Amino acid sequence: MEYEVVDSFLNYIKAAKNQSENTLKAYANDLGQFIEYLEQNKMSETKSLKNITHLDIRGFLAYLKEKGVAKKSITRKLSALRSFFKYLTTEGIISEDPTKMVQGMKLPKKLPLFLYPAEIEALLSAPKNDVLGIRDRAIMELLYATGVRVGELVSIKLKDVNMGANFIIVYGKGSRERMVFFGSKAAESLEEYLKKSRPYLVKNLSCEYLFLNKNGTRLTDRSVRRIIDKYVKELSLNKNISPHTLRHTFATHMLNNGADLKTVQELLGHVSLSTTQLYTHVTKERLKEIYDKVFPRAKKKEES
Repeated sequence: MEYEVVDSFLNYIKAAKNQSENTLKAYANDLGQFIEYLEQNKMSETKSLKNITHLDIRGFLAYLKEKGVAKKSITRKLSALRSFFKYLTTEGIISEDPTKMVQGMKLPKKLPLFLYPAEIEALLSAPKNDVLGIRDRAIMELLYATGVRVGELVSIKLKDVNMGANFIIVYGKGSRERMVFFGSKAAESLEEYLKKSRPYLVKNLSCEYLFLNKNGTRLTDRSVRRIIDKYVKELSLNKNISPHTLRHTFATHMLNNGADLKTVQELLGHVSLSTTQLYTHVTKERLKEIYDKVFPRAKKKEES
């Protein structure tokens, strides 16, 4: 099999699709696993890319299922194969895309976990007013106020923050740039961090990153998760809360308070609106309240 074309495909999506390093690694691993499957079954000796059929791909998916690979992972691998064979078709390397005849697996929709207003207020009030506590509060306030991913948060540099206009430039998946906003509470926490905490934490004045650890270097994703874990345990919140939970909470509260889906999609940096639609599950109760309030025939007759 002409395996070198895999490298050409990876170079293509890196250049043309502007994919992140993590996405490229995932593509490489998924395609490598497919090739390994073909080799294990002696198919690589008799087959070239031109005569791989939908049956070969279905066999690969069945093999993954037998191995106990999660449905979500199998779906991702099929997506990688679809992109790969589409590329081969576009380049004229093959004439027919074998993935077109392969049906994807139906995934159960996992509703995003979010915090209720009282819970998020308790979490944001938990840190102490010392150097690290002030930093931790600013971190959680920004995660909640902006809905940024934890990877985006730890990559924020001082130059990306506009305190006068209350917005931050963040770089999301595939290095896509977007603007996110924060309110007065987050602004207060951030200003306090910049005045009272960061000057004590910074060791190298040339350090550009906004949030620093006790050694004066950039915080990692894992460090932020540990920070949130600490306060979740202190409050005994009976939920599996992570930095991403604050992102879910931001989206849920925005929709519950009247934001339209397209706006929330832009603020979250979602490419597809269908991803944002997962958050609409919690708006049903609010919609019912509005309906009961404004629709004449929904109101109960007043007692005479």
